[in-house]
Amino acid sequence: MATDGHMIKATGGNRWTMFIWGGATLLLSLPFFAMRFTSEVNWTASDFVVMGIMLCVVCGAIELAVRFSGNWAYRGGVAAAILGAFLITWVNLAVGIVGSEDNPANLLFFAALIVGTAGTVGARFKARGMSLAMLATAVSVALAFAIAVMGATDEPNVPHMRELVGTLVVAGPLLLSAWLFRRAA
Repeated sequence: MATDGHMIKATGGNRWTMFIWGGATLLLSLPFFAMRFTSEVNWTASDFVVMGIMLCVVCGAIELAVRFSGNWAYRGGVAAAILGAFLITWVNLAVGIVGSEDNPANLLFFAALIVGTAGTVGARFKARGMSLAMLATAVSVALAFAIAVMGATDEPNVPHMRELVGTLVVAGPLLLSAWLFRRAA
């Protein structure tokens, strides 16, 4: 009799697949259960759909990278880059990186993701070029923050330390990704 692990191996998957998709399922279920215990969490059906789509894209992209590359540094670089893009998108949609989620300056952070996407395509998914693309994306995130806090904000008398920390948190995985791609090259 085959165990679950053998069944998964026989169909071409692995334990990482279960871990990644199971973790995404757990992450998506957290707000559902939190809504049962507190009024602080109030997700609508559309919030669950958007988060579900984002998690499917993240998990699918990581799974593709794992299947197409045997290099652990490259796989880690892909995972870190996807995590950075996910954090930028999630934070921007939920609360906004600078000011509120309605602050138009937050669109600059999405422009940084376009820089990363264009750099990735231009590098043809080669590790050396991906390293430069992720570095350019992290620099674009820093520039987005600098431009956003220099302009008008919807919270004029609030120090931008919280936004700076948020920017560092979302840029961190991009810098890690650049380093991992450099190692993979």
